Amino acid sequence: MSTPTDTATGRLLRGGRVVARLLLVWALVAVALHLLDLWLTDFAMPLWWQPTVFAAMVGLLSAVVWPLIMRFAPARAVLVLGLCSFLLLGAGVLGISFAVPEVLVANLRTAVIVAVVMSAVGGLVSGLLAIDEDEVFFRRAARRFRRGDGADQGDDDPPGVLLLQIDGLGFDTVRRGARDGDLPTLARWLNEGTHVLTDWHCDWSSQTGASVCALLHGSNDDILGFRWYEKDRDHVMACAHPTDAAEIERRHSDGRGLLAGGGAARGGLFTGDADHVSFTMSAIPFLTTPSDRRKNDRIGAGYYAYFANPLNVLRTFWSALVDVVREIVASVRQRRAGVRPRVKRGGFYPFARAGTTVIARDLVVSAIIGDMLAGRPVVYADFLGYDEVAHHTGIERFDALAVIRAIDQQIGRLSRAARLAPRDYRLVVLSDHGVTQGWAFTNRFGESIEQLVGRLCGAPPTSTGARTAQGANWQLGAALADASGPIAKALRSRARPGAQDRHRTEEGKPSGVARAAPGVVVVVSGHVAMVSFTEHDGRVDMATIEQEFPDLLPALVDHPGVGFLLVRDAESGPVVLGRDGVRRLADDSVSGTDPLAGYGPHAADLIRRTDGFAHCPDILINSRYHPTTDDASPFEVHVGSHGGLGGGQSRGFLAYPADLPAPGEIVGAEELHRVVRGWLRHLGHPEPAPEQEQELVES
Repeated sequence: MSTPTDTATGRLLRGGRVVARLLLVWALVAVALHLLDLWLTDFAMPLWWQPTVFAAMVGLLSAVVWPLIMRFAPARAVLVLGLCSFLLLGAGVLGISFAVPEVLVANLRTAVIVAVVMSAVGGLVSGLLAIDEDEVFFRRAARRFRRGDGADQGDDDPPGVLLLQIDGLGFDTVRRGARDGDLPTLARWLNEGTHVLTDWHCDWSSQTGASVCALLHGSNDDILGFRWYEKDRDHVMACAHPTDAAEIERRHSDGRGLLAGGGAARGGLFTGDADHVSFTMSAIPFLTTPSDRRKNDRIGAGYYAYFANPLNVLRTFWSALVDVVREIVASVRQRRAGVRPRVKRGGFYPFARAGTTVIARDLVVSAIIGDMLAGRPVVYADFLGYDEVAHHTGIERFDALAVIRAIDQQIGRLSRAARLAPRDYRLVVLSDHGVTQGWAFTNRFGESIEQLVGRLCGAPPTSTGARTAQGANWQLGAALADASGPIAKALRSRARPGAQDRHRTEEGKPSGVARAAPGVVVVVSGHVAMVSFTEHDGRVDMATIEQEFPDLLPALVDHPGVGFLLVRDAESGPVVLGRDGVRRLADDSVSGTDPLAGYGPHAADLIRRTDGFAHCPDILINSRYHPTTDDASPFEVHVGSHGGLGGGQSRGFLAYPADLPAPGEIVGAEELHRVVRGWLRHLGHPEPAPEQEQELVES
C-alpha cells in the first residue's frame, strides 16, 4: 500500500499550471514594481518595459541563487530567521539595477524593500491559488534524484516510515476532530480506509519524556515525570534541559534505537540513535559544526536551510504574527466571558507560543521533506504546538482547535511531498499522551502543592498571590487540621504521642535544589507531585513519615485536590492511600473503597511498576480526577495538563496504515515501541545490530 493519495487543496503542480503560475507571478510582480516606482523616492523605472524585464531578471537570479544558498548557507542564518537571505537578494536587486538601463535603486535599503515586496507578491499569488510554494522545490529535488544527484535507493528497499507525533493530542479529541472537520486529512484517510485509528494507554507518567524515550528506545525505566528528584545526586532531572535529556538518553540507549541505521529525528526530546538530527533536545550538548551538518544533510534536511528562501521567511513571519493575534484575542475573550478554568497568558507568552506553533512547526516540516527526498528509512518528528496551547487555553477551545487544523494541514503537505520521494513511505500519526483539563491546584485551593507539603512539614506559610476558590470550604487552612476521612483518622491514630515535637534542622550541606521545608523536596510534573525526604538515604517507609511528619499523610489523603498517594510500608510493601480506602499492591487487597477506582483498569499495574523505579520518591501524589465532569486539578498552573492518571491524559492515539498488522491493546509506551518495531520488521527493515557488534564489523 502506498502513501495516501491527496486530492485536496494544495495538490502537486502540473506542467501547465506551473507555466500559468509563473506568468501570473511575473505580471503581478511587474505591476508591483510599477507601484513601487510611484511610492519610493529612491527607486525609479521611467520606461514602460523596465518593470517586466527587471522582474524576469530577478526571477532568474532567484532560480540560481536559492539552490546555492540551501546547499552552502551557514547555520547562523537561522538565528536571524533568514534576514540574511533578504540582504543577499537585495544585493542582487541592486546589481541588476546597474544592468537595466535607466533603472535607479539608490541604496541597499531600497533594494531590500523591493526584494521583500517581490517575495510577498509571489507568496500572495501562491496562497490565492491554493498552491504550496514548497512543492516547486519538491519537484526540482525529485528531478535531481532521477538524475542520480540524490540518495541511491534500490528497487528492493523497504518502504520508509514517517512517525508524526502530535504532542498531547488525546484519543477522544482526535475522534471529535475527525468528525467535526478539525482534522480533515486524517478524516479523509479514515473514510478512504487507508488508515486505522486506535488508542493506546500511557504509563502512569503520561508525559513526553517517558513516552518518547520508550517509543524510540524501548525503555522508560526510572523516568518518573517530566521532572523528578534523584536523592543520591541531590539533583532535579528535567527532560527539557539539554544536559539532562542527554543523560536520560545515555541511560536508555543501546545503539539499537528505532531510528538507528540512517533514520532522522526532528523536533523532539531524544534522538532514538538517529544519524540525522535537528531541533532535538538531547543532541544540543553534542551539536556538530556547520561543515559536518552540510556533509551529513546535503538536501536541506537541516532546518537551517528553510530560511534561505525569503518566501519561507515571509510566510512563517506572517503565520506567526497571525498566531500572536489569535492568542491575544483568545485571552481577551476568556477574560471578558469569565471562562473558567483559565490561567494568565500575557507578557511574552503570545510570542513564545508562536515560536512553538508556527516557527518550530515549519522548521520541522522542512526537515522532514528533506529526509523523504533523501530516502531516510525512518523519520520521527514531534509537533509541539497543540500541547503548548492546551496547557494555557484548554483542550478543545477554539484557538487550540485552530492549532490542530494547522498541524493537520502540514501532515497533508507531507503526504503530498512523499509522492515525490525516491522510496514509498508509510505515514503513522500518533500522540505521546492526552490531556486532562481542570482548574489548577494553586488557583483552586489558594496554595501550591509545594507550599501545602512544606507547611505540613514545618515550613512557615507563604502567600502565593493566587486567587482563591469561591467558598471558604475550598480553602483548607483549619479544615486540614481536622481531617475527617476514615483513612486520615486511622493515620492520625497511628502517630506516636510527642512525635510532632521532633526537632528538624536544615541539612549540613549546601544544595541547588529548593526545599519545601527543611529536608523536604517537592517536585511537580503536571498531575503528579513527588515528595522526597533528603535526610534519609533511599526510600523512606510510611512509619518513618508518620513519626516525623504526623500531619502530612492524613492531610494529603483528605485534601479535595488529591486523588491518591503511593507510599511504601516496611511490612506490606507498596501501598496506595485514598480518602476512603487503601490498596496494597503486593497482593491487591483493598480495605474500604478502592482508591484506584475511576483511574482505569491498568492503574494498579502501572503504579506497581513505578514503585520499582530506582528513584521512586518517598511519596508520589496523583491529583483527584472527577469522572462526572471529566476534570482534575493539575499541580502545575495549567488549564490542560497531563503526567498522571485520570481522564484523557492516559489515552494517546495511533493512526496507522491499514495494511500493517493490527496492534491489539497497547498498554504503556514500551509496548508501543514493540508494535512499531514489529511494523518495521513486517515492512522488511533490518534489525539494527548492537553497538558492540557494529564496532566489530567496522573494525
